[in-house]
Amino acid sequence: MQEHPTGQGSLKAYLSGFTIALAFTLLAYYVATQHIFSDWIHPFSIGALGLIQSWLLLYLFLDVGKEPSPQWNVLSLLFTIMVTLILVLGSIWIMYHLNYNLMPHD
Repeated sequence: MQEHPTGQGSLKAYLSGFTIALAFTLLAYYVATQHIFSDWIHPFSIGALGLIQSWLLLYLFLDVGKEPSPQWNVLSLLFTIMVTLILVLGSIWIMYHLNYNLMPHD
């Protein structure tokens, strides 16, 4: 059996990562349901919580940034972010234009 460096791949590391991810998910849910911020800060706070959680999960579970030569991992991460942005922004653009083109105009 392979031994992992301290803190990587151990049950304690995975359980702490899961607990942190669960805490951020519940915090984002609380912020979304209780409307504790003003209307214009609300979506930014949820997005910030999501970005922090994403970074933590990448660091804790996928070990991005822990290896001595992370060029390929960073390159694949940037490609994943680019594809995700294209999908999300493209979907929003399509939904906006469908709404505009299918709604009756006066």
